[in-house]
Amino acid sequence: MSIYVGNLAYEIEREDLNDVFGEYGNVKRIHIPTDRDTGRVRGFAFVELESEDNEAKAIEILDGAEWMGRDIKVNKARPRENRSSFGGSRNNRF
Repeated sequence: MSIYVGNLAYEIEREDLNDVFGEYGNVKRIHIPTDRDTGRVRGFAFVELESEDNEAKAIEILDGAEWMGRDIKVNKARPRENRSSFGGSRNNRF
């Protein structure tokens, strides 16, 4: 499982997430997506802990918590959707 962390401050760094989520277990992976054009953090991240039990506990405690001046959203990450790079449906070609 992976954890989605949303509504993050744009100043967020990997170490910040590691410190917070490290309180719930060993952090295996952190991914902070950035804007392709500007390189700016997009305001969300994905965190993976060593144990699903630890991830569930982190979600329960941190969802809605105030951190770095924002109320963060923490939940189980959903699988990535397959999207066309052109946006919209492929069946609607001109």
